[in-house]
Parts: sequence; structure tokens; C-alpha cells
Amino acid sequence: MDWGNVTAEDLIDALREVDWSTPPRPLSEFFSRFTVPRSYAKWNSRLKCNLYYYRTNYFMLIVSVLILGFLRRPLAIIAAFLTALSLAFLNDSFAGTFSEKVTRTVRQFSPHLAAKMRPPHTPVIRGRPSAKRAIHICGQPRWVFVLIFSSASFILWFVSCGLLTVLWALVIGLLGTIVHASFRTPNLKARLNTFREEFRAVWRNYSEL
Repeated sequence: MDWGNVTAEDLIDALREVDWSTPPRPLSEFFSRFTVPRSYAKWNSRLKCNLYYYRTNYFMLIVSVLILGFLRRPLAIIAAFLTALSLAFLNDSFAGTFSEKVTRTVRQFSPHLAAKMRPPHTPVIRGRPSAKRAIHICGQPRWVFVLIFSSASFILWFVSCGLLTVLWALVIGLLGTIVHASFRTPNLKARLNTFREEFRAVWRNYSEL
């Protein structure tokens, strides 16, 4: 895959399938070496590579800026948490992991209730699922949880009047992320990680044939 030809839509689709349980990179590596990209193509490739490799660090950076901005607005912190959670449910890996952990916890107290929280079975024809498996959370379609948490966060945003605060915090966090991703020189680990993900994508497409 040529990272210079990857569009924003391709990057968003890839991030939806990312395993966000990856631990953050060490600070000594995160603030290691910075150089100015020599061309727009190199900057574009570097930006996308760093955004994927340091995704957990950038997420923690944005969350930290949001927390600092919400110290005077406790309700806004809860609203931001619910908003982030509703967006996180759109990620297939996070939704599956969240549902599995909740079901496992409920099973310790009520096995019968945990059995009802299992996702519905997809019929199999000739050894393959008849349709693409829909994502379920605790036995319910994913959109139910997204709607509930997003509605609750909208109400809290309205009550706390912290929308302007979150906009400024997001601008600062995103600006810091873009600046770092633009000038941080990708190391060997980042390049190898990119090649590994490219191989997984190719293998996944090959296995679906």
C-alpha cells in the first residue's frame, strides 16, 4: 500500500478496525526526533503513519486537554465521557471487547441474564456466514447504545453550557496532534508496524476470496 495514495475515508475505515487496546508508546520515543518534511508527499505519508502508530498517545493527549478544560465544569466532564464512549462504540474492536467484558462480569452474578446478552447467531451456508455479521453490544444492536449515550451526552452539554469549552479544548488537542504527527520522524518500529498492518489487510482480503 502506498501511504501517499491513502485517502481520508480509507484512514477512517481502517481506524474503525484498529485494536485500541494497544498501550501508549513511551514518552522517550514519543518525543524522540523531529524533522521538517521535505515535500507535501512526505508530509502526507508521515502524518498518516504517525497518526496510526501513536494513536493511543494522541488519544490520551486530547483527553488530557479536555480534562484540563473541564476542571470548572464537572457536568461537562461527564458529557465529554459519554460522547467519547458513544463514538468509541462505532469502533468494532472496542464494541466487541466492551460487550465481552460486561457479559463476563454479569455471568458471575446471573448466568441466565448473561446468556440473554449473547449476540444472535448468524446462519451459515456452505461453511460461510450468509450475511455480514452485525455488531451487537450485550445482545442489543450497536446503534441502541450509540443513541442512548449520545442523547444523554447532548442533554448534559446543554445543561452544563460547556460546548464552547470542549470546542477550544478539541482545537488545542487536535492542533497539538497534527503538529507532532507532522514533525515526528517515523522510526523503524513505526514503519514495521505499518508493514505488518498492510500485510494483515492483504491477507484478510485474500482469505475472503
